[in-house]
Amino acid sequence: METLTVRRVIAAPIDDVFDWCATTTNYTRTPFVLKARLARPGAGAPYGVGAVRLHTWLIGWFRERVTAYNRPHAFDYDVERSFPPARHELGRMTFTAVDEGTLVVWTTTFQVRLPFGAAITRRFAKPVIAHVFGKILEAAGTALTEAPASRAGRP
Repeated sequence: METLTVRRVIAAPIDDVFDWCATTTNYTRTPFVLKARLARPGAGAPYGVGAVRLHTWLIGWFRERVTAYNRPHAFDYDVERSFPPARHELGRMTFTAVDEGTLVVWTTTFQVRLPFGAAITRRFAKPVIAHVFGKILEAAGTALTEAPASRAGRP
């Protein structure tokens, strides 16, 4: 199993950053996430506990379930199914207000279930996923720091 952590400060209020990141349809603002949809809403919030999210990336397909939701500080998720197949132990995003805006820490622990899975995970999957996570957070920063008029009507 490999643990990957990506950190980024986004120059926006914690509530806005949490909401943008929890709404995973926003991830399609990167060229690496082709499709994202909410298959089942969660308890108390669309992306709350129990929500089922489906994502298609350039590298695969993921069915995720939100397992903890503490707006605006953190949410956890589990990858229930994926292609290529992978073991997943943790997915978590935490949000902390800092002087510059909001510190986002995105952590996941996983391993590809293929022959030589540990090596594939370490050498290929981990750097690719780190890159995609970084691009998603970059997209959040861009979306949340645009002039309010240009954000109007966007999810």
